[in-house]
Amino acid sequence: MVTKTWTFHCRAGYAKWASFEHQHFLNVLAFRSEKLLSEKLPPWANVMFLNTLTPKFYVALTGTSSLISGLILIFEWWYFRKYGTSFIEQVSVSHLRPLLGGVDNSSPTNSNTSNGDADSNRQSVSECKVWRNPLNLFRGAEYNRYTWVTGREPLTYYDMNLSAQDHQTFFTCDSDHLRPADASKEHITQTHTCATAYILLAEEEATTIVEAEKLFKQAVKAGEGCYRRSQQLQHHGAQYEAQHRRDTNVLVYIKRRLAMCSRKLGRTREAVKMMRDLMKEFPLLSMFNIHENLLESLLELQNYADVQAVLAKYDDISLPKSATICYTAALLKARAVSDKFSPEAASRRGLSTAEMNAVEAIHRAVEFNPHVPKYLLEMKSLILPPEHILKRGDSEAIAYAFFHLQHWKRVEGALNLLHCTWEGTFRMIPYPLEKGHLFYPYPICTETADRELLPMFHEVSVYPKKELPFFILFTAGLCSFTAMLALLTHQFPELMGVFAKAVSFLHCSHTLASSLCKSNPQ
Repeated sequence: MVTKTWTFHCRAGYAKWASFEHQHFLNVLAFRSEKLLSEKLPPWANVMFLNTLTPKFYVALTGTSSLISGLILIFEWWYFRKYGTSFIEQVSVSHLRPLLGGVDNSSPTNSNTSNGDADSNRQSVSECKVWRNPLNLFRGAEYNRYTWVTGREPLTYYDMNLSAQDHQTFFTCDSDHLRPADASKEHITQTHTCATAYILLAEEEATTIVEAEKLFKQAVKAGEGCYRRSQQLQHHGAQYEAQHRRDTNVLVYIKRRLAMCSRKLGRTREAVKMMRDLMKEFPLLSMFNIHENLLESLLELQNYADVQAVLAKYDDISLPKSATICYTAALLKARAVSDKFSPEAASRRGLSTAEMNAVEAIHRAVEFNPHVPKYLLEMKSLILPPEHILKRGDSEAIAYAFFHLQHWKRVEGALNLLHCTWEGTFRMIPYPLEKGHLFYPYPICTETADRELLPMFHEVSVYPKKELPFFILFTAGLCSFTAMLALLTHQFPELMGVFAKAVSFLHCSHTLASSLCKSNPQ
C-alpha cells in the first residue's frame, strides 16, 4: 500500500512538473537568462532581451523538446517490453523514496499491513516455485537435434542450471567420492557400476531415443545392484540412510525415463505397465509426478476409464494441482457432450446438466492456468517445453499443450467447446485479482520466472494483461504536444513568436509585481 501511495504521488508530482514546464516551454531559456541577469539588469531589460529572440529560436526550442520527449518515450517503451515495468516509476520507488524520507513498510504504525503483505508474499513464493517438468524431453536426442536444425537454443542457462542442481541434489550424497559429471566413459566401461554417469550419457550424449534407451537399460542394472546393497545397510546409520535415499531416487528416475523411451518409441502399453509398477513399488515418491506421465500415455491409448480412475486419486483438494490434472478433467467432461454441442442450440434451450458440468470444468481449468487455451486453439505458436515449469505460468501451458494438443484434437468437438466457453472464465474472476474464484489469487511473479525459463525468441504470455504504465502514456502525450507545437512554430513562426512574447511579458510582469509586493509589504 505504501509503495502504491508513493507511486501515485510520484506520478502526480511528475505530471504537475511536466505540465508547468510545458506551459512555459517557449520561455525556458528566456527564464534562465532572466534569472542570470536579474542581479545586474532591471526587469524592463529582461523584456527587451526576450523581444530580441527570433522565430528560429522558438522552432529550435520546440523541436528539441519534442525530440527529448520522443527519446524518453522510446526508452520507456523498450524498458517496459523487456522488464514489464516503467523505468521512471521503478527509479522513483526504489531510489528516490529512501532519499526523500519515504515510509518503510516495516514501520510499527503499519504492522497490520506488513503482516498482511508478508502472508501474501509467502503465498506468492509458494505459488512461484519452479518444478521439474515431468514430461521433459531428452537433451541429446531432442533438444540438441532442434538446435542442429534451427540454430536456436531451446533451453535457457537458468533452466539448465536448475537441472544440474537437481542432479546434484537427488543423485549424490556426502559419501560420494566420484561425481557423475566426473565419471569418464572409460571408467563406466570398466566398472559398469556408476548408474548416475549412465544417466548423464543417456540424457546428453545419446543422439537418438534408441541409444538413450540402451544406456538407461545398462543404468537399471547398475542402479538395482546399488539399491539392493544400500537397502540392506540403510538402518546402520545416517550415512547409509542417505546412500539408500540417493539410490532410490536414481532407480526411480531411470525406470521413469525408460518408460518414457517406450512411450516415444510407440510401445505405449509397455510404458503404461512400467509406470504402474513404478507407482506401486514407490508410492511415496510423488516428487517425480509419474502420474502425469501415466495420464498422457492412457490418453494416447484412449483408455478414458483408467484416466478417470487416476484423476479420482490425484485430483484431490489436499494435493497440489497442475494444468495436466485440471485440463484432463475438463477434457473428460467435454468428451461426454462435445460431439453434439452447438452454441446456437445452447443459447435457445439453455445448457443441459452435462454441458454445464463440462463448461464449469473448463472454467476451473482456465482459472488455474489461463495461458493454455491459446496454445490448444493454436492462436499462439508452440515451442519445445523447458526442463522446468512454473505452475500456472506460460511454461506449464507450453509443456501441457505440447503433449496434450493431439488428445484434444482426437475428441470430436472438444476444441470447439473450449473455443466457445473459455473466455467466460474471466467474467467470474474478481478484478483486480485480490482473490480467486476456485483457486488462490493468480500470482504476480509468473512473468518474471517464465522469462527466465523460456528462450528469448518466444513471446511470453502474460496474465493479467498489464496496462501501459502512466509514464509511457504521459510521455507519449508530451511528445505529441511538443511535436505539434514545433510544427505550428515552423509553419507560423511570426504568430507563434508573438504568442510566446506575450506569455513572456505576462510572466515578467507577474515577477515584477511579486518582487514589488515583497519589498513593500505595507
